[in-house]
Amino acid sequence: MENGKSAGNSDVITRQYYDSLLIEMRVLDSVFPSTGITLFGRELRTPIMTAAFSRLNETCEDGFAKLAEGAKAAGTAAWMGIGGDEEFRALAASGVPAVKIIKPYRDNDEILRQLEVARSCGAMAAGVDVDHCVAKDGTVAFTREGDAVAPKTTEEIRSFAEAAGIPFIVKGVLSVHDAVKSAEAGAGAIVVSHHHAIMPCAVPPARLLPQIARELKGRVVIIVDCGIAGGADAFKALALGADAVCVGRPLLGPLIKEGADGVRKLLQTMTDELAGFLARTGSPDPMHIDPAVIHHT
Repeated sequence: MENGKSAGNSDVITRQYYDSLLIEMRVLDSVFPSTGITLFGRELRTPIMTAAFSRLNETCEDGFAKLAEGAKAAGTAAWMGIGGDEEFRALAASGVPAVKIIKPYRDNDEILRQLEVARSCGAMAAGVDVDHCVAKDGTVAFTREGDAVAPKTTEEIRSFAEAAGIPFIVKGVLSVHDAVKSAEAGAGAIVVSHHHAIMPCAVPPARLLPQIARELKGRVVIIVDCGIAGGADAFKALALGADAVCVGRPLLGPLIKEGADGVRKLLQTMTDELAGFLARTGSPDPMHIDPAVIHHT
């Protein structure tokens, strides 16, 4: 974009950063790779999961059910953001590894209630979306449903993690500062993300990954959201320190047009692309990528 239209647009900045990363080829002694990972004790065929969609049934008829079916067929996890209890129960009952992400409601009892729903449904994990906590002008924000949200303290995060009964995720981490505090508060995972450009001029998540991984790799699961548009982006994020990635907006078109099979096909295509990059960089699986294969232009 020109004439300043992209100035400060965090989605544009993130896309430009991914495109600036180049991949070194290493084919001697390479192997046919596996794309499988173990996440929260569950075996997945790919580290590429769906993002935490909200209100998906308003966008596509039976959208959450189709998302779950497609993700399950692709051998990966389906995440849900805003959605009713019954919608999440149905998603979890489908057999797909299910993750529930809850808004940082001012009413902590509502967060605890939704965590209990997720746990009782057999969710793989659940968490809180900490960056969706204020309006653009820094004042009180509300969800479209009229519920107030608010910033959360480290101690509040600790109380949620202790109450969850399943792995607890802090979503919306975009600094080493918040990553370390999340780990210290008992989070089992963080999602490094700027929440679809919720803040202008945000640092690209992938740019922060090496610093976060140096602090936390092996202590918490590191997941990346924002800007993952194909297998190359997934490979770059994994090489820089992520354990898994989430894909959001690229899935919407296939979901609306082709339903569950559209979701499955796109996730499988991305996974096949990832496998190609693993094979051509001497990487046997997503957990064993030499970060030195990534070059910054």
